[in-house]
Amino acid sequence: MIFSDGFWLTKNGYDTNYAVHAYEIKTTKNEIKLLVTPAKVENRGMTLAGPNLEITYSSTTPDVIKTNIVHYKGTVDHGPHFTLQEQTEATFLPIITETDEYVELVSGQTAVRIMKDTWKFSYTYQGKVLTGGGWRSTSIIEEAPYRTAERLKPLENDTFFAYPADRRSTFIREQLCLSAGEYIYGFGEKFTPFTKNGQNVEIWNADGGTCTPQSYKSIPFYVSSRGYGVFVNTPDKVSYEVASDTVSKVSFTVPGEELEYFVFGSDNIPGTLKLYTDLTGKPALPPAFTFGLWLTTSFTTTYDEETITSFIDGMADRDIPLQVFHFDCFWMKEFELCNMQWNLEQFPDPKAMLGRLKEKGLKSCVWINPYIAQRSSMFDEGVEGGYFIKKTNGDVFQCDLWQPGMAIVDFTNPAACKWYTDKLRALCDMGVDTFKTDFAERIPTTDIVYYDGSDPIKMHNYYTFLYNKCVFSLLEEYYGKNKACLFARSATAGGQQFPVHWGGDCSAEYSSMAETLRGGLSLCMSGFGYFSHDISGFEATATPDIYKRWSAFGLFSSHSRLHGSSSYRVPWLFDEESCDVLRFFTKLKGRLMPYIFSQAVKTHETGVPMMRAMVVDYAYDPTCLPLDRQYMFGDNLLAAPIFNEDSMAEYYLPLEADGTRGIWTDIITGKEYEGGNWYHHTCSYMEMPVLAKPNSIIAYGHFERDFEYDYLKDTEFVIYHLAEGKSAACAIYNTNAEKIFELTAINENGNINVSHKCFGSLSDAALPEFKVTIR
Repeated sequence: MIFSDGFWLTKNGYDTNYAVHAYEIKTTKNEIKLLVTPAKVENRGMTLAGPNLEITYSSTTPDVIKTNIVHYKGTVDHGPHFTLQEQTEATFLPIITETDEYVELVSGQTAVRIMKDTWKFSYTYQGKVLTGGGWRSTSIIEEAPYRTAERLKPLENDTFFAYPADRRSTFIREQLCLSAGEYIYGFGEKFTPFTKNGQNVEIWNADGGTCTPQSYKSIPFYVSSRGYGVFVNTPDKVSYEVASDTVSKVSFTVPGEELEYFVFGSDNIPGTLKLYTDLTGKPALPPAFTFGLWLTTSFTTTYDEETITSFIDGMADRDIPLQVFHFDCFWMKEFELCNMQWNLEQFPDPKAMLGRLKEKGLKSCVWINPYIAQRSSMFDEGVEGGYFIKKTNGDVFQCDLWQPGMAIVDFTNPAACKWYTDKLRALCDMGVDTFKTDFAERIPTTDIVYYDGSDPIKMHNYYTFLYNKCVFSLLEEYYGKNKACLFARSATAGGQQFPVHWGGDCSAEYSSMAETLRGGLSLCMSGFGYFSHDISGFEATATPDIYKRWSAFGLFSSHSRLHGSSSYRVPWLFDEESCDVLRFFTKLKGRLMPYIFSQAVKTHETGVPMMRAMVVDYAYDPTCLPLDRQYMFGDNLLAAPIFNEDSMAEYYLPLEADGTRGIWTDIITGKEYEGGNWYHHTCSYMEMPVLAKPNSIIAYGHFERDFEYDYLKDTEFVIYHLAEGKSAACAIYNTNAEKIFELTAINENGNINVSHKCFGSLSDAALPEFKVTIR
C-alpha cells in the first residue's frame, strides 16, 4: 500500500509517525530491546504522548536476525502462525556490543548496528553493508480521525474472499534501502515481470490465472541480487512496494500493531535459500516415479475407463513412456464435488481398473479439493460432525462459487482432519498413489469462525498450509517417508514441505508459456524446490507448434504433466510429429534421471531449487540478473525453451566465476559454445538448447520405460570441458534416496584423472558396469 503523496506528504486520511530516536536501550544475552520515540525527547513533557514503538533485535541462528516491532501489546493474538524451526538460546547466542555511539548484535557473519543519536540501522555481512534504514524508514501509520468518502471505499471488491475494509485502522511499515543496480526477486509465484523493482506486490492468495498480478502462492519473502533475503513473519496480508513508493527502498506494510521480520545474511542467493528453508522447512523429496511423464483426463472433457485406456494404450503403442495417469475432478459425479466416491456410471469397478493401471506399470492420481458440495454424501456428515468453517451465527458457511451450496472443510479441527483423511485413506486402499490438491485460494474472511478461534483474515493465506499438510501427512503415513507426493496449486510460507506445486491456469499461447516460467522461477526463489505446469496450456487448445515447444519445456521441468481444460492432451490429436517430440524429450529426461534425482536429493537437503533463475548461480555476471526465459536445471544444465513460432532460440551463456569464458556443450546436438556471449539460432522440434556447463559431469542412465530404475548400471558419465586445475564430481543415489556412488574427475597438468567411491552396501566387487566419456 502506498501511503505517501510524493516524498514530503502523506495521503489524505492517514497520519504517519516515524521512528526518530532510540530513547531507551536494553540488552540481554541474545536481544537488543529498544524504546523508540517519534521525536527526540528533549524534556519530560515530551514523554506524555506517543505513539512509541518497542523494537527488539534477536538471533537464535547464525546469520539470521529477527526484528520485532510493536505498537500496542494488548491486542489478542488468535493466530494462526507460521511454524518456524527456530533454535533455542541454549543452541546459539549472538554477540552483543554497546558503545557510546551504537549498539550491535552479531550473528555468525551477519550483524545489525543501531545508532544511538538518531534513528539509523544497518545490516552487514562479513562487514559489507547489505541493507538498512534511517530517517523516515520505520513508521506507524494510522487512519486519521477525519475519513473522507473516498477512504471509506473498500480496498478490494466487496466479496467474502476480499480483505475487509474495516481492518485498516493501524499499519506498521518498514522500509529497507536498496543499492544502485540491486534487483529484488521472489514473493512466491508471481507472473508479473521477474525482477520486482517498480512493482506493488500483495501477499494475498487468489484464483486469478497466470496472466494477472494475482497469485495462487503468495510468500512474504524476497531475495536480493546482492545475496541477502527478508521474510515477514505473518500470514496476514503483507503489502510490498519494491522501489515504487520510494524508489530507493523496499517498503513492507502489515495491518495491526506488530511487524516481525527476519533478515538472512549471505553474499549469495543459495546461502539465503538454505537459511530460509532451515527456518520454514525443507522441501520434501518426491519419489522418483513422480519425475516421469503424467497424463490426465483433462478437466471438463468426457471420459470413462474406455477413454483413459485408449489414451494409455495409445501412448504405449507409440513408445512414449508414461508414468502417472491422473483423473481430474469428474472421476466423481457432477454436483457432488467432493464426495471422494467414484462415479460408477463411468468407472463401474474402480479398484479393478486401478489394478489394471498398475499392471501396465502406471501410478494413479485423483483430483480433490477442500470444498464439499451440498449434494455430496460428505455434506451432511460434515454438518453433523462440525467439520466445516462456520459463520459467526453458527451456520455453516456456504456459497455457490465452484459447487452449488458448497461448504469448506475446517482443518483447524483435528476431528475434521481425521474425517477427511479417512476418506483419502480408503482411496489409497483402493490403489490411488497420490492426490492433486486443487484450489484453497478462495477462503472467506468476513463473518467467519474457525474451530480453534483462528483469525479468519490470517487464515485466508494460511488455510492452504493446513490443507496440504493434512493430505501430505496421510500419504507419508501410508506410503512412507520420501514416497509421498501432491500436485498442489495453492501455497503459503512453509508449503514447500509438501511438494509438488504446479502453476495453475495458463493458456495455450507462447506469452502464457513465458509467464508460466516467470511464475515458476519466482516461486523457486521463494523456498520451493520443485515446479510443474500444464504442458501446452490449460485454457484453449494449442497449435501443434506450441504443443511441441511446450513439451520440450515441460520435460525439462522438475515435474512434467499433460493437462488441459476442455480438450485432451494426447499428442496424436495435434499431429504425428508431436508424438515424436514427446517421445524424444520423455526418453531424454528418463536417461537423465541419475542426474535429476541426485539434484532432487540436493534440493531436499539444502533448499536450493532444481529449477532456478540464472541469478541464483551467476549473480556475479550482471547479464544474468534479469534473465527469465532460461534457467538452470540443477547445478550443471542450462535450459532455454523456445517461445516463438519462428523456432528461434535466444539465450545467454554466463562467464565462469574467475572471469574465464569456458565452453558449454549442447547435450542434444553436441555443439559447443563459448561462455560470456548471447546466441540466436533456429532449432528443429527435436531440439531445445540444453547445455552442460563447463567443468561438470552429467550421468546418463540406461533408461527403458520406468523412471525408477538402477541409476548406476550401464550409466555413462560424461565429463564436460574440465579445465586445467579444475575438478568435478557426480553423485548417484538409488530410488530410496541413499547415496551409493560418486565419480570424481581432476584435471592435473592437462591429464584428467578419474576416481570413484562406493557408499552403503555397494562395494567395488559388486560395482555394475559403467562408462566414462571425456568431452
